[in-house]
Parts: sequence; C-alpha cells; structure tokens
Amino acid sequence: MFDGSKLLISGGTGSFGNAVLKRFLNTEISEIRIFSRDEKKQDDMRKHYNNPKLKFYIGDVRDYQSVLNATRGVDYIFHAAALKQVPSCEFHPMEAVKTNVIGTDNVLEAAIQNEVKRVVCLSTDKAVYPINAMGISKAMMEKVMVAKSRNVDETKTVICGTRYGNVMASRGSVIPLFIDQIRAGKALSITDPSMTRFMMTLADAVDLVLYAFEHGNNGDLFVQKAPAATVETLALALTSLLGVPEHPIQIIGTRHGEKLYEALLSREEMACAEDRGQYFRVPPDLRDLNYSKYVEQGEEKISTMEDYNSHNTERLGVEGMQALLLKLEFMRAIQRGEHATPEE
Repeated sequence: MFDGSKLLISGGTGSFGNAVLKRFLNTEISEIRIFSRDEKKQDDMRKHYNNPKLKFYIGDVRDYQSVLNATRGVDYIFHAAALKQVPSCEFHPMEAVKTNVIGTDNVLEAAIQNEVKRVVCLSTDKAVYPINAMGISKAMMEKVMVAKSRNVDETKTVICGTRYGNVMASRGSVIPLFIDQIRAGKALSITDPSMTRFMMTLADAVDLVLYAFEHGNNGDLFVQKAPAATVETLALALTSLLGVPEHPIQIIGTRHGEKLYEALLSREEMACAEDRGQYFRVPPDLRDLNYSKYVEQGEEKISTMEDYNSHNTERLGVEGMQALLLKLEFMRAIQRGEHATPEE
C-alpha cells in the first residue's frame, strides 16, 4: 500500500522513526519526510542514511503552520512526536499538554486539510487508568484522535491509533541504563523488583502500526498482545546474559508518577474489544449525545471481564526474558563484546 507514496513521520528522529526508516527505505516508497524540531538529530540522520528518498522538515507539532506545510502532498502519517518521560512530564505537565494533546490536534487538523489518506497516532499503556501527567496527556491525545475521526470524510482521511507498552532498548529506556551501570561497575538501580511492564521490540511496534494502517477504520485503536516481566526478572536476565549474574542491585523506590503495573486495555475496552489473534481492535463509541434512543429494554448487563494488564498477561521468567532480549541486535552486539548504542 505504500508503493509510490509519501510518508511523514512526526518526531521522526526518535527510536520509532529510525525503525520505520530501516523498514521502508529499500522499498518502493517514493519519499519519507522526517518532521521534528531537533536539527542536530536530523543532520545526523541525513549523513547516516544519505538517501534521496529522505526529506527533512524542521518544525514543531505545537506550531500548526509548520505541520500544515510539512504535510502537503503526503499520503500517510505516523504521528510519533511526543513527550514520553514520566518524571519530566510530572514536573512540566503543561509542556506535555502542548505537545501530546495540542500537537496531536494540529497534526490531525493539518492531515484533514491536506487530505492525507491515513494517519496513525502512537499512544502508550500509560494512557489506561492514568495516574501521571504523561499518561493523562496521552489519554487526552486518544480522545482527540477519536473526536477528530468522527467529523472527517473517511473517503479522504482515516484516523486511527495504536497503544503499546515498553519498547525494549529504545532511546532513554531502562535496558541501556542497566548495561551502562554494569559496564561502569555500578549497582543496578531498580525501582521496585515486583513492578511489571509489557515487553516488545521496536520491530513489534512497527508491525503494530503497519497493521493499523492496513486494517484501521476511523477511531479504531489497536493493541498488540504482549508478554510482561518484572523489573527484577529483566535485571537478572541481563546480568546473566552479560556473564555477571552476581552483579549488585540497589532498590531506589518508585519514581514520580510510576505505577506497579500498566494496562493496555481497560475493563470497559476489553468488554467491546475484537480479538484478532495477535492484536486487539477497540472500536470507537459511535453514538451521538442523544442517548435515549440507544437505551434497550430489559435488565442491564454488566461485564465481569478484567482489564488487560502487565500483571495478568503472560509472565516471562528469566529464560523467557533472555530469549526476548536476544531478539535485539543491540543485545547480540553487547554479548559479542562490540560497541552498541540503544535502538536509534
């Protein structure tokens, strides 16, 4: 579906943008636009890939005009621009609102005005039952996505979203931090050994977004089924793989805004979710505000279904976590004793 088309990636200098580039640059896609505000990272990418299909646009999702200019003539958009660090969003919540909520509205409005065929917005498990500013802003981003999708001509533009958990070895994530601490001879700083998180690779994240592009209707939200592990299991798997099973661990307690476990689907979403094997599809609530005409006679049915969270999904042990880690080229390079950086 992407042959001969133009794709724009907002926040394209991040881990996800680089993963998409590796997947698409050698295909029949005609152009990939990288839209971000970081000129240094753009210049690094330009030199690294040196590919005429790659075009760079300096701008900010907070600035509607810059987004409108960058999306002219575009067929598809991966909307990945976001403030993602939980503690920094806790201290600067309005910055999270400006980028994650208002920025998303700008991207979607520009896409509608320029008749972009499809837009997929990337969200996070932290948007489910949010307790931190980052999660709340992402939950609002999802609401903006659904609201915009209600009032768009789907023959011209389709707007849908994806939601996923921790992307292993992405920039700023805990796996590169643990490896740096091991190399420096420092104790691993663990927040809470029993804290669980969903685990997925960058390749999984790209697959999920591509699935949404191919199968999504307006307002749909897609979630990939994923295993989870405790932070302690992850630490033990890493130290074992790197040949330092007795490496010291320091428990530092939870950081600002952190939860014991995350959820990918709420109880209410699970009640209406469509199971598609590897993925869940959550359709939008397409009712309008005239609720009375939707009321059915008879006894109201209350769903007893649980939410889908990192405590009740498949739980990885140390060996399972090691196998998942070894899917990462980053980890295989570390094992070979080579210099490696987090997934760019």
